[in-house]
Amino acid sequence: MKFSNGYWMTREGYEVLTPYEVHSVDVAPGKLTVYAPHRHLDNRGNTLNEALTTIEFDSPMPDVIRVKLYHHKGRARLSPGSFPLMNAGDGKLAQVQDTETQVTLTSGETSVTITKKHPLRITYYHKGRKLTGSGFRQTGFVKGGDGVHYFREQLDLAVGEAVYGLGERFSAFAKNGQSVDIWNQDGGTASEQAYKNVPFYVTNRGYGVFVNHPELVSFEVASEKVSKTQFSVQGEQLEYMIIGGDTLKDVLGSYTSLTGKPALPPSWTFGLWLTTSFTTNYDEDTVNSFVDGMAQRDLPLSVFHFDCFWMKEYQWCDFEWDERVFPDPKGMLERLKAKGLKICVWINSYIAQRSKLFDEGMERGYLLKRPDGSVWQTDMWQYGMGIVDFTNPDACRWFGDKLRALVDMGVDSFKTDFGERIPTDVVYFDGSDPHQMHNYYTQLYNKVVFDVLEEKKGRGEAALFARSATAGGQQFPVHWGGDCEATFESMAESLRGGLSLGLSGFGFWSHDIGGFEQSATPDLYKRWVAFGLLSSHSRLHGSTSYRVPWLFDEEAVDVLRRFTKLKASLMPYLFAQAAVSSRAGLPMMRAMLLEFGEDPACDYLDRQYMLGDSLLVSPIFNSEGESAYYLPKGRWTHFLTGEVVEGGSWHRETYDYMSLPLYAREGSLIAVGAVDDRPDYDYAQGVTLQLFELGDGASASADIVGEDGAVRLTVTAARSGSAVTVTAAGEAAGSADWSVQLRGIEAVRAVTGGSAAGDALGVKVSPSAGERRIVIEL
Repeated sequence: MKFSNGYWMTREGYEVLTPYEVHSVDVAPGKLTVYAPHRHLDNRGNTLNEALTTIEFDSPMPDVIRVKLYHHKGRARLSPGSFPLMNAGDGKLAQVQDTETQVTLTSGETSVTITKKHPLRITYYHKGRKLTGSGFRQTGFVKGGDGVHYFREQLDLAVGEAVYGLGERFSAFAKNGQSVDIWNQDGGTASEQAYKNVPFYVTNRGYGVFVNHPELVSFEVASEKVSKTQFSVQGEQLEYMIIGGDTLKDVLGSYTSLTGKPALPPSWTFGLWLTTSFTTNYDEDTVNSFVDGMAQRDLPLSVFHFDCFWMKEYQWCDFEWDERVFPDPKGMLERLKAKGLKICVWINSYIAQRSKLFDEGMERGYLLKRPDGSVWQTDMWQYGMGIVDFTNPDACRWFGDKLRALVDMGVDSFKTDFGERIPTDVVYFDGSDPHQMHNYYTQLYNKVVFDVLEEKKGRGEAALFARSATAGGQQFPVHWGGDCEATFESMAESLRGGLSLGLSGFGFWSHDIGGFEQSATPDLYKRWVAFGLLSSHSRLHGSTSYRVPWLFDEEAVDVLRRFTKLKASLMPYLFAQAAVSSRAGLPMMRAMLLEFGEDPACDYLDRQYMLGDSLLVSPIFNSEGESAYYLPKGRWTHFLTGEVVEGGSWHRETYDYMSLPLYAREGSLIAVGAVDDRPDYDYAQGVTLQLFELGDGASASADIVGEDGAVRLTVTAARSGSAVTVTAAGEAAGSADWSVQLRGIEAVRAVTGGSAAGDALGVKVSPSAGERRIVIEL
């Protein structure tokens, strides 16, 4: 929201009160409070009939500075008020140093310094390096002539500084020049609207800003003032946090320690998902034709998803199978699960008037109400639908019981669709503010469903396929990108959205392979398949047509087989990376600047990404098969061809459908499994550790984890001169059938403690039974 009229003036109808200088400072253990008038106080008379800005500084955890700005502090804020913090500390973490000219609060190695004289300056540092700042003419309480007031903050942007995040945004990857409203909306992937709005951003200067308000937060990113990032909220107070760190990985780690780490999805979720699609016709025979057709063509399938019409039209959601097409749902699910499949079904939190549950929910007070006490209803989406009120514990149990019955029937996961179209002219059971609940509603919705799955299937087995989210929603993976079109442009905007979401604290993300709207050409479908199977999660889904590959062309079958099996074989590496994502709060699909923050060429790269810390992926976004991609400095090995390329430059090549730029990073040790027809297997048995371009004096390691994410086997390779020493540790070190393969490294001349086979670009070394150490002479 803009309040300025150019640089000097304020827009008509607004008055901005900005802190001029410090009047006084209160210091308490771990806390600093600054009182700042809006003009110089020449005499005591100036203190009359004048407002102050109250600014509180403290720290909920190391390297996080929390800022609270007040006009009238006593104005009540109804729930949720702010996002719940997982790590709030004891409030006494920070140290304060007060001098005649300035006061400084320090937490960890991040600090804030406030000057006492005019002009008031607030500057944030990490290890003495300036991150950003605000102060006079930037911080401001905005009085509206209509009686609606706002708090505004403007934080400095340095020359060359770029801003990222703010949720899953499909607009330009760097948000500079954009106006962004944090307000969940069902706007597809081709608009400025977003399903997943998160009031958190990071910059390439290595810090993050979290605005702790669940309601509408309006950002002007180098737009209203081109050297500032501005954010504003309606009301008499504003809370935000500056998060410092040595790297953006540290920043994301701290942010997710505050708002919640992503849960580790079960390994089966990383396989290929196939759906009925949305408005297509289907019954058990149709489903079996898809499932059996995949098996007959040697296309590994892990999950089958039933979209909306598993229930009768006009009755969503009643959680009852449409007996006209599924007369024996329990038996059908048993038959599908006997084929090795997991089952997902579509749901949302809207209850249509024709649903058997509507009257029940209305009578018990489980649906959102209008101020007059009647049920809030609309015909948009479903005739006469109401919305479940998840602030009512009884409504949560009622809704959850419907899901528990489905889990007992054989359902393994739920696609939690919608959650964005939440009205503000409603009354909640617990009295929550409807404006603050608009974004936060999805958090309650997805938590209820996730908790049911954890309760019924056990911790570590819960997984959603969710569309809407806000800050903290990363705790309930997986999320997918919403309604994209079957175009290369939409494929690219989907990737931008996923990379943006990853820089907003979300670890796991997917998208509709081939596009949701319309039907892809065979060319687009095959290119999207490669992208989709090299994403964290992979789903074939559409709107009006099926997405099985043989309906496109026979080559599409071969392409899907190649990349589905490639992903399955990479599961020892991918699942270990997923465990890191869960522990550290990092995305599996990482924007290049997250791994190569020191390389300015990575600041604007949004058509390629790192899949984990070792594999670079550059999807192809055109019908010519041309790829233009950037390799950072170092030696990179094409994972599929073995070609070694020097980095630090751009590359332009043409690829057929069976390949794309997929490069292993210099000094990587990548675990490749012995199984390629399913994602869930014992990753330690038969695993090959592929070692890429390990330099003299360098070392590399790889973890092999179990279903719970715990490390079972760690293999480390260290090079000294012409010798590479490989050691193994962990409970599976002596029993697992593991081997090492050198790729792109000099020919092996002698091996101690193992046997060598193969050629110079791929020499496998297998340890003797029970052996934990081998030495390879180059």
